[in-house]
Amino acid sequence: MHTYDVTVTTTASPEVVWKLLVDAASWPRWSKLDSLDTTRSAGLDPGGDDGVGAVRVFRTGPVVSGERLTEKVERQLLAYEGAFHPAMRNYHARIELTPTEDSGTVIHWYGEYETSWLLRWVMPRFLRKFMRGTAEGLARYAEEPEPKPEPDR
Repeated sequence: MHTYDVTVTTTASPEVVWKLLVDAASWPRWSKLDSLDTTRSAGLDPGGDDGVGAVRVFRTGPVVSGERLTEKVERQLLAYEGAFHPAMRNYHARIELTPTEDSGTVIHWYGEYETSWLLRWVMPRFLRKFMRGTAEGLARYAEEPEPKPEPDR
């Protein structure tokens, strides 16, 4: 099993961070994901509050991957597993939000997965960097003061 473990702090409140996490349509705005594939996704909430069981399908370049939400504790925890990914199997991830004393949020994003023998040297380093960028993107985007336009679903 390979793992990654990223912790970042933002001045944004847990409520703001949470709203971005549970809305799959927002992920391409603050992460390195190119787009949400709504035609292949299932169970997405039209109001942007995806629930347990929803399958979110994202595209990054030519790679299409899906994740299924497995656990949700309002403003505290979002967990998911890989529904399909060409380079990973047995993927499980958790995103924990902890309020700070000054109304900000600690974002702890970690996961574990298996990969092929051929990718075992490349994938761990790539995914650690990708997930750090994703968590940092979430933290910085959540801090932006202006309202963010809603994307087309």
